[in-house]
Amino acid sequence: MSLDLKENGNPNPNPIPNPSPSPSPSPSPNPNPMYSDPGLPPPIPNAGMDEDYQSRLSNFSGIYDPSRMSGEGSPMMMSPWNQTTPFSNPMWERSDTIPFGEKFPQNTLMGSLVREEGHIYSLAATGDLLYTGSDSKNIRVWKNMKEFSAFKSNSGLVKAIIISGEKIFTGHQDGKIRVWKVAPKNPSIHKRSGTLPTLKDIFKASIKPRNYVQVRKKRSALWIKHSDAVSCLSLNEDQGLLYSASWDRTLKVWRISDSKCLESISAHDDAINSVVASVEGLVFTGSADGTVKVWRRELQGKGTKHVFLQTLLKQESAVTSLAVSPLGEVIYCGSSDGLVNFWEREKNLAHGGALKGHKLAVLCLAAAGTLVFSGSADKTICIWRREGDVHNCLSVLTGHDGPVKCLAVEKDKESTAGDKRWVVYSGSLDKSVKVWSVSELAPDLSQMAMMQQGQGQSFEGLPQSWDVSDQSFGSSSPGRSSRNRRE
Repeated sequence: MSLDLKENGNPNPNPIPNPSPSPSPSPSPNPNPMYSDPGLPPPIPNAGMDEDYQSRLSNFSGIYDPSRMSGEGSPMMMSPWNQTTPFSNPMWERSDTIPFGEKFPQNTLMGSLVREEGHIYSLAATGDLLYTGSDSKNIRVWKNMKEFSAFKSNSGLVKAIIISGEKIFTGHQDGKIRVWKVAPKNPSIHKRSGTLPTLKDIFKASIKPRNYVQVRKKRSALWIKHSDAVSCLSLNEDQGLLYSASWDRTLKVWRISDSKCLESISAHDDAINSVVASVEGLVFTGSADGTVKVWRRELQGKGTKHVFLQTLLKQESAVTSLAVSPLGEVIYCGSSDGLVNFWEREKNLAHGGALKGHKLAVLCLAAAGTLVFSGSADKTICIWRREGDVHNCLSVLTGHDGPVKCLAVEKDKESTAGDKRWVVYSGSLDKSVKVWSVSELAPDLSQMAMMQQGQGQSFEGLPQSWDVSDQSFGSSSPGRSSRNRRE
């Protein structure tokens, strides 16, 4: 089972990422497009699963036991579910909930979307619609807890989905970005409206030899085309720009209005796993070479150009995911060592510390309101609440039976100014998408432990030696977290 990201140029066939240092050769072409990582043997279907493929779900586990893997569920509640067969109808499965306390908002699992057709690699939410991409050729659309529609691409492994107005962009293993539009008369129908780059641009560029660049030894390609998997997409809607990054180590800038490739930047020494556009023209890229780089959009005549600004992080562990807080104040970086490092823009991008809550690689990040969500190969999702310079672990969501590969967050329709709530979607290599209701006012793990202790109750599930003031499950200062960060 592949985690579908490149670490130090040599994907690990073991589903547990290897954070140990290794040389960083250039990414190699994928000899078999059926599989997500080059050089991997074909996966064994349903490896490690029994015939029934039963597992237990829980609502959020405020009781966190570091010795227990999340697939074992929460001791507060377990809701059995059976995965559908490849030919059965998709279903929405609700779980029963047992509130921790009626006085406090709760983070709960609302249900699971299951469609047996492949690992979930990408998610995008807009309004009441959820788009899911997998290692099949289908992109599915969900609405009101049911499958709403689906459309098929020519290539499997939909690695990235992003939505801009009426357009849906999907990044694929074959190096192409496909563009889709919703039919005006029937919103359940999605039609492909183009591919980036366009055939017209490819033809025009191919005429001039100067448009070819060397992508590997003895191989050249047009600079406007990605020569390896498109791993991530990001938008700057104010400027009408789409950013794509690839395992070919390049960052490309596209103008959405006419699908033109404006720039191609050789950004890293190894595969790029994440890109995110932020405020003030800043763009951040994270790579398997262990670095996070900052780029700034600058005006040059009638056009723009992105220039290198600085390197935020340089480490041996691969950078696997990036996220920026809604107003761009904080930049978060997840890596294969299980840490989430962060930097504060108002302090000239000074390193603020590291969030330590995962045992294995952090594969995805999302930010909304004052919350940050981190999904991991350890099958859990940590929710962090930012209060000034401090991040506290609000809760740990458990229930997935495989690594959590992607996250999407939407504002809950029931959210109020007094209780901001979010709907969180998590996609996993267990072939399911789980839907969570999360409140910013929910007490964090330390607060719940202190409330229990104040009532003379034990906080079941935590080691007896655990101290509610312990920072190992929160944010660390730069001095305490520098062991995984090298200047």
